[in-house]
Amino acid sequence: MNALTLENLDISYGDTQVVHGVNLSIAEGESFALVGESGSGKSTILRAIAGLAPDWEGEITVMGEKRSHRVERSVSRQVQMVFQDPYGSLHPRKTIDAALSEPLAIHGIANRGERVEAMLTAVGLDRRFRFRYPHQLSGGQRQRVAIARALMLEPKVMLLDEPTSALDVSVQAEILNLLKRLRREQGLTFLLVTHNLPIVSFLCDRLAVMRHGRIVEIADVAQLKAGQLVEPYSRELLAATEGT
Repeated sequence: MNALTLENLDISYGDTQVVHGVNLSIAEGESFALVGESGSGKSTILRAIAGLAPDWEGEITVMGEKRSHRVERSVSRQVQMVFQDPYGSLHPRKTIDAALSEPLAIHGIANRGERVEAMLTAVGLDRRFRFRYPHQLSGGQRQRVAIARALMLEPKVMLLDEPTSALDVSVQAEILNLLKRLRREQGLTFLLVTHNLPIVSFLCDRLAVMRHGRIVEIADVAQLKAGQLVEPYSRELLAATEGT
């Protein structure tokens, strides 16, 4: 079964259309990347899937269930998002315990304390972090908390919006290894937005190259590693990465 299917997806902000006719199928358990320059519509697609960009047309299907334009609890149990800035995505006046317990409370899930401690352990943080505030954590620790929060409802699909770009280079590898392990252990499907092709090579199975709101190429990561992308724009991205 496909974990995510997008059919003829158009997304607009007011009178400006930013995503045009996107068609995409991502298999359950697959790790898929959307790559391209800033403003190409990558993050907008994630926001539409998560229910944060309501002005769209076409079809979005998550784990076999077509999503509407409303916020749907059943969909949020299946798909969760990790944002680029771990500090901006956590409430500065709420403890880590409160941040992780909130989705459980909204969905009426019991044993919250036990679940919070188990998830902290899963992302490599011990129980001492439970009652700290975001400003008391490093950037890498905050992103681990953001990943833990996204996993509290045991979703099948994780939307990852540049999850390491706000972190120091030394911490990025730790978070990428964590994501790879969690995907393997929990059978997760990833949809990753990034402009960093080495991250795609490490974490993903396939990628779609986007330009001006359209997909110009879909390729296997093996093609990326071998430098065998076909479209001129895709090859430009690859050349720019190799030149840095």
